[in-house]
Amino acid sequence: MNPDDIKYHREHAWVRVEGKNATIGITDMAQQQLGDIVYVDLPERDTEVDADSELCEIESTKATSPVISPVSGRVLDVNEDLGDSPEIINEDPYGNGWIVVIAMNDPSEVNDLMTRDEYEKFLKEEEER
Repeated sequence: MNPDDIKYHREHAWVRVEGKNATIGITDMAQQQLGDIVYVDLPERDTEVDADSELCEIESTKATSPVISPVSGRVLDVNEDLGDSPEIINEDPYGNGWIVVIAMNDPSEVNDLMTRDEYEKFLKEEEER
């Protein structure tokens, strides 16, 4: 079940907004498709990222996949726990499996993202293709 207190990006990343900061991770759907996650190439703090650009890479037993940033801003914090235990993303993608916190350049970018209902509809449409 996807939480409804977050926004979703079409590349299967999620954002939880607190003020001007955005916590970002990958969705349950993304971690299921990746399979067992074995490594997360975390960005450096203070890195500037643009919306719709690569934030980091996740390696699993199946593939290496980019994580696309849903918003623009500066990386404030990274989830250091993922260095030793990347499987946290598989176990708790919407909680302890967060990847980064970004100070958003333009908080209105969140308005372009999907709600839970829109994201679930999007997943159904993708399945039908």
